[in-house]
Amino acid sequence: MATPRSSISSTEVTGPAKLKEVTRLMGILSSDLEKPSLLPHQRDAHLEQLKVYGRDPNYSDPIFTRQGIETLSCHAFNSPSLTTSRNALRCLANAMLLKPNTRKIFLELGFETKACNKLKNDNRDDEFLVSRIFFLTTYEATVDIEKLVDQHHIAETVCGNIGRHARQYTTKQKKVKELDPMEDMALIESLKLLFNLTHFCPQRNAVFSPALPHILLLLARRPVYESKPLEAPIGTLINALLNLPLEQKDNLHQFFPKETPSLHVDRLIEILDKSTKVYIDDDLESLVSPLLALMRKVYEIAPEKVQKHIQRFLLPAHDDRKQPLSRSESLAGRLLRLSTNATTPQIRESISTLLFDLSDKDATKMVQNIGYGFASGFLFSHNVPIPENALEAWSTNNSESSQPRASDDSSSKPFNPITGQHLESEPDIKMPQMSQAEKEREAERLFVLFERLRRTGIVDVQNPVAKAMQEGRFEELADDDDDSD
Repeated sequence: MATPRSSISSTEVTGPAKLKEVTRLMGILSSDLEKPSLLPHQRDAHLEQLKVYGRDPNYSDPIFTRQGIETLSCHAFNSPSLTTSRNALRCLANAMLLKPNTRKIFLELGFETKACNKLKNDNRDDEFLVSRIFFLTTYEATVDIEKLVDQHHIAETVCGNIGRHARQYTTKQKKVKELDPMEDMALIESLKLLFNLTHFCPQRNAVFSPALPHILLLLARRPVYESKPLEAPIGTLINALLNLPLEQKDNLHQFFPKETPSLHVDRLIEILDKSTKVYIDDDLESLVSPLLALMRKVYEIAPEKVQKHIQRFLLPAHDDRKQPLSRSESLAGRLLRLSTNATTPQIRESISTLLFDLSDKDATKMVQNIGYGFASGFLFSHNVPIPENALEAWSTNNSESSQPRASDDSSSKPFNPITGQHLESEPDIKMPQMSQAEKEREAERLFVLFERLRRTGIVDVQNPVAKAMQEGRFEELADDDDDSD
């Protein structure tokens, strides 16, 4: 009977010696399938040792072969011992993570049915490991997601697993017990799997809708930390919502409860507020971009009352306009600054698009809401024409369209069309009086600049100097006029 060589530490064996040991272990485990020769504790010890060797693919080749994957899969899904099964699952999941070609081998071996059955187990280790294996098969492999959904009912299983995690937060329990770390790990893998299944097979997204109330409950009850507001599982919960058909009638009722329609929106705004305070650069791109995409999706389908509620938080308010909008420390101010961040192009685009949506996808309203300086780049890059009166209406307040936020009494006051600051709040800058010669030079310079801008065709603008001449408002001065007049 074969016995594990416990005297040799797996971390000490490297190079050809490691390859020889891995080959020996795989041979024993393979033979054990044909004719059981190991006691349960021996089998588990071999798998444990193999797991350690497999963390580094160098000199571990037998693990990643077709025979190796088949041997591990048989122990994982055919063993009557739960311990042996989970040890083999760990080896298998690790192999599929390190060597993408093993994912295709796993699918060719046809273990999907048994894997789906094991995923139904009410056990966090099984949930974590099998979810990870299915998650990996969605990359660089040809897993048939429609078959998993239609024949193996994986959607029901995944939704049920997420529901188990949410169950501990129901009102029937007086106090949530301290979580086992495996709870979060399993939840995160289930959410990642749900996202990939809905992303790569959007035609089956509706069958994952039963997970929506569980996700919303977890998002509402799980703590959001100031230092890492999108730390898993919060970030993965948000990602899981992205592909669900929220616009369907039943889902709308779930997301916008009749009594408190802004409940879940307020949670998203809270997370966005905290996230824009702490994340920078790459973290903004990878973590905050999905949240902004979800905010856009939610805004599009929200009732009008909730849309106005979102506008109140994400668009500049009266207090923001006491200074240039770019200097405000409110959520709206931070979003505007990020919308011009050159190091985060995805965030820049996401925020600008969201602000455009909040402005009813109207260029004039966008300029009115956030200022020409913040709006112009987005509008030009998307070939959205800016009406000629966009700046005039906002700064002179002579049009109904100058009301950027109907709920904001600040709209009755004129403000700078470029910076967004109330004119009455702008500092009174004392400038030296220009001589007549300086005025003429400045007018000539502006004339040339406007002509150049007009010839570019980027924006249709009329030269104000030429317009003044046409209207007879241009006065020709005599040569002997005093420059100081």
